[in-house]
Amino acid sequence: MDFKEKTLSTENIYNGKVVHLDKETVKLPNGKEAVREVIRHQGAVGVIAITDSNKIVMIRQWREPLKKVTLEIPAGKIEPSEHDDPEKTARRELNEETRFAADQFELVTKFYTSPGFADELMYLYHAVGLKAVKDELPQDDDEFLELVELSPKEVQEAISRGEICDAKTLMAVMFWQMMG
Repeated sequence: MDFKEKTLSTENIYNGKVVHLDKETVKLPNGKEAVREVIRHQGAVGVIAITDSNKIVMIRQWREPLKKVTLEIPAGKIEPSEHDDPEKTARRELNEETRFAADQFELVTKFYTSPGFADELMYLYHAVGLKAVKDELPQDDDEFLELVELSPKEVQEAISRGEICDAKTLMAVMFWQMMG
């Protein structure tokens, strides 16, 4: 069966700082029409940073859509100047959010965060050889972050409490566990 949908029209509904929203009318494989609401996003990175004492580096922050504080791996959106080099974003975000640098960044995987309604592609990197940064990059004015380093046991407890609850961080934890 051919699953491809043909876009008949696109109406831009909203253009924001982080996302754009389009309303698309599509022709379905059976010939009928349907409407799709699609969030456009420029992409993002997440960084798996493990200390020499085998603790994972996380950020505690408020997440307004969830109305709660979460624990997440360092992450951020790819800026237009970084579009061809998401590793550059990973290096920047690690510095901005944690004040760490790394000797090397290994691409673990890339994935779509929620393909049912968004085109956001996220790159997940493993930062190897952590060290304190020499030159701190400025943090975003609207971010209030607390650096946290968690042991494997503390991570499992945070997952049980619902503090670690986003897909990129859960994927990072699974990768860390597979590393042994």
